[in-house]
Amino acid sequence: MRDITYPVVIVTAKTLFKVLGMKFQMSGTGHIPAKGGAILACNHISYVDFVFDGLAAQPSNRLVRFMAKKEAFTHPVSGPLMRSFHHIEVDRDAGEASYRRAVEYAREGEIVGVFPEATISRSFEIKELKTGAVRMAAEAGVPLVPMVTWGTQLLKTKDHESDLKGRGKTIALHVGEPLDVTGQDPVAETARLGEVMTTLLDKAITEYPISPVGQWWAPARHGGLAPTPQEAARLDAEEKAERAARRAAKQQGDV
Repeated sequence: MRDITYPVVIVTAKTLFKVLGMKFQMSGTGHIPAKGGAILACNHISYVDFVFDGLAAQPSNRLVRFMAKKEAFTHPVSGPLMRSFHHIEVDRDAGEASYRRAVEYAREGEIVGVFPEATISRSFEIKELKTGAVRMAAEAGVPLVPMVTWGTQLLKTKDHESDLKGRGKTIALHVGEPLDVTGQDPVAETARLGEVMTTLLDKAITEYPISPVGQWWAPARHGGLAPTPQEAARLDAEEKAERAARRAAKQQGDV
């Protein structure tokens, strides 16, 4: 693929991060292949994860094509950028098209970034994963590479005020060994992916320069104040119901 804006934006972003005094902890970045396709399965703890996740592929001199919701592509500012980066638009009402495009990208040798949790984790734990990442990797015949990000929730996440300046913040990016998946039992292979991502998350939290104890942005399991996975699931269900009610009210108003 021809990339004009993507490399320029990466250089600009790295310069900005340096000016802001941001620090990065990285491990396992060599697991991202220097050549050939792969599915990069990432956790989801903030609205800006994809901005940083791609940095994990820089040591391998790769660009990541992220799957992102269609609203990012229809926005007048982000839309042209997302398309110029060759990211993949995801319409939740017509997901098969984006799935097929992701498989095609991976077969053509691209690194495709996927968020198997689908939505941001309010508990900051690894939520229940969708099987799409496993099925994509198996169908494309490429490795499935697990990774986690930590620290991005301090910038912009659900239910908390944003701090997009990020001055002095530390962002952690940890990549695990590639998983060979067959797709014969996507549920079991997805469970294995979740276990690996949870191990990587524990590593990220343990090695982070700030203790998680008593912090709103850390899982309860690590002594943080974030909702438990059960509490987070309840909040997610309430949010989903509210969105559905707003859509129904809007449709009635349009009639």
